[in-house]
Amino acid sequence: MSEANAAGAGNGSGEVPAVPLAHRVPDLGALELLLAVARLGSLGRAARARGISQPAASSRIRSMERQLGVALVERSPRGSRLTEAGVLVTDWARRVVEAAEAFDAGAQALRGRRDSRLRVAASMTIAEYLLPGWLIALRAELPGTAVSLLTGNSKVVAERLLAGEADLGFVEGLDVPAGLDGAVIGHDRLVVVAAPSHPWARRRTGPTAAELAATPLILRERGSGTRQVVDAALAGYGGPAEPLLELASTTALKAAVLSGAAPSVLSELAVGEELTARRLVAVPVRDLRLGRDLRAVWPTGQRPAGPARQLLGLTRGAS
Repeated sequence: MSEANAAGAGNGSGEVPAVPLAHRVPDLGALELLLAVARLGSLGRAARARGISQPAASSRIRSMERQLGVALVERSPRGSRLTEAGVLVTDWARRVVEAAEAFDAGAQALRGRRDSRLRVAASMTIAEYLLPGWLIALRAELPGTAVSLLTGNSKVVAERLLAGEADLGFVEGLDVPAGLDGAVIGHDRLVVVAAPSHPWARRRTGPTAAELAATPLILRERGSGTRQVVDAALAGYGGPAEPLLELASTTALKAAVLSGAAPSVLSELAVGEELTARRLVAVPVRDLRLGRDLRAVWPTGQRPAGPARQLLGLTRGAS
């Protein structure tokens, strides 16, 4: 039998049978591990966060790399960094995990817990660095609540709430988006960060605000709370220069800055690990304040109720 005939023998049509999707896409556990590596900057910390041993985590990452045919993580004594392919796969993985969480929440609701469903929409910094702790606390108080989480920039969060696709939202920025009411739950500070190899990291005195405004940076996309604060802070200097890169993911931003391409402006919450490990350096900027409020938001006139109200109570004093 020829190879062509052998390939088509399984279905009698002469076509090669399709490889099942389950064999081509990593499982959810592997994707969640990769997200933890991206967030924590260390395979060991990611392993502890996922409750597995470091050898098991390393084996799982290697298995995923073999399955996809690309290297995802670069390992060194200073920590773990995503490769360029790893940054892309991480962004895709986040969408898959979010979809799985929404599916799980919907399935739980179908099992008779419709009154215990909570749909949360949150901007990236809050979703990655604050919400996990709040949701763990909520589960302890309301163990039967099925929670789904949608992430996006502040503009997307507002759109989700106004479309009735979320019960409670969280945004970072200077004001409450149109059509929403809100409450300040904490405060955040943005910092200018650069790779240790960047010239700004070795200067005795940091750049001025005017110099920052004139420098092409790696920035979040328009519509994000981070970008709103940066644009407003530099408005008196003609606004920020055309960005070198605009990215919609904090993880991708950090990976780009680590490459030494250009500085960026990110939340202290997002870069704490990297600053402590000296993978990134905070660059002081003269005459510039980059503070912002963290807010819970909901459609105007619709005060949070049920699990949404419970979660709102857990978020007070977030900063």
